[in-house]
Amino acid sequence: MSDQFIGVDVGGTKIAVSVLEGGELSDPVVTPTNQASQEALVEQLAVAIESAITPETRGIGIGMPSIIEFKTGKILASVNIPLHDIPLRSLLTERMGVPVYVENDAGCAALAEAFDDGKIVVDSLVMLTIGTGVGGGWVLGGKLYRGATTSAAEVGHTIIGRDVQFGNNVPGDPFPQRGSLETLASGRALDRLADYAAIQYPDSHLGKVTAKKGNVDGHDVVAGAEAGDDACLWCLRVLGERIGIGIANAINTFDPLEVVLGGGVSRAGALILEPAKDAAFRHVVPGLGLNTTIRIARHGPRAGVLGAALIAAQEYAESTGRNLQGAISGEHA
Repeated sequence: MSDQFIGVDVGGTKIAVSVLEGGELSDPVVTPTNQASQEALVEQLAVAIESAITPETRGIGIGMPSIIEFKTGKILASVNIPLHDIPLRSLLTERMGVPVYVENDAGCAALAEAFDDGKIVVDSLVMLTIGTGVGGGWVLGGKLYRGATTSAAEVGHTIIGRDVQFGNNVPGDPFPQRGSLETLASGRALDRLADYAAIQYPDSHLGKVTAKKGNVDGHDVVAGAEAGDDACLWCLRVLGERIGIGIANAINTFDPLEVVLGGGVSRAGALILEPAKDAAFRHVVPGLGLNTTIRIARHGPRAGVLGAALIAAQEYAESTGRNLQGAISGEHA
């Protein structure tokens, strides 16, 4: 049998578990997240992993919405799950008897997007996950870039619009800060644009939806834009151009081969992608980004479990001196 790597994707509402074997990912087994307590969630994770583990399991990767000290696997803080200041890696490795690695969920999604058809296909990639907030990850040299201590690439807190003409000697903002990508280009930002457009254009799709149900959100924007409504198309253009400034920052910093848009907002497809690409390449330093492709994510909701399993495969290959592709595909030298 081939080596197996378990991927676990932990979110505020559900936990998904899949197995990567021979370059193929199994269908995820999904259970609702136990939010009762830190202890209850850790126990749920252990039971979910135990249901998938076999003698061929070589490593386990867990992706979660957390700030993580990757080397130790300690969770420093989390969003939407009750895990804080806990050495999750050591706790689960001791119980499973197999190495466990803990990574930020957006980082897992970024690594998954570098993977296709059973192998790593691009070694330089930046991913932006545009959902309720904005997350992301950087793949450099075929591996996640984690910085000096943690595994979280907080790309959503890149500042893309703030007046600093006379300095910025003002009290610190709570996060997300004014002018950040998360404040200006997240799903919440799209909701605010929808509210504005509904008021300004009462005869538009958004104005009519507001009159009928009292409010509008990003889902209404996408639906109206797909039907050709001008106000909805305006909302997506504005959001896309804001995202494009964030992409330009990423290209100017890393000159990656790919920039990938994922998360719920990316479901708008070309309606968000085209204005983002246009704005990005208008703000890139001449000579950079010449080989950069900007695209929508390919793996969708499976990205989290796939990326987590790939984290485990990479760490296993590194610790054993094996070729990563061989570990993923199950080929032995």
